[in-house]
Amino acid sequence: MRIDKYLKIIRVIKRRTVANEACDAGKISVNGRVIKASYDVKEGDIIEINMGQKPLKIKVLSVVEYARKEDAAQNYEIL
Repeated sequence: MRIDKYLKIIRVIKRRTVANEACDAGKISVNGRVIKASYDVKEGDIIEINMGQKPLKIKVLSVVEYARKEDAAQNYEIL
């Protein structure tokens, strides 16, 4: 699954277009490398999001096509 879609599905970023723009601006890196929005997310990846005041670092636990609001946080772990 593309990283921009993944960040939207797990509700870390509200809109896919915002996630796509953040990738293009170099604000999102995976495993220490700045990536494009087309990056394919895998379980175990460490995603760093440098948007706003506080950077966020998460570990991908599972990749799902759809996640309910209540279950979205179970797909990642905040480091």
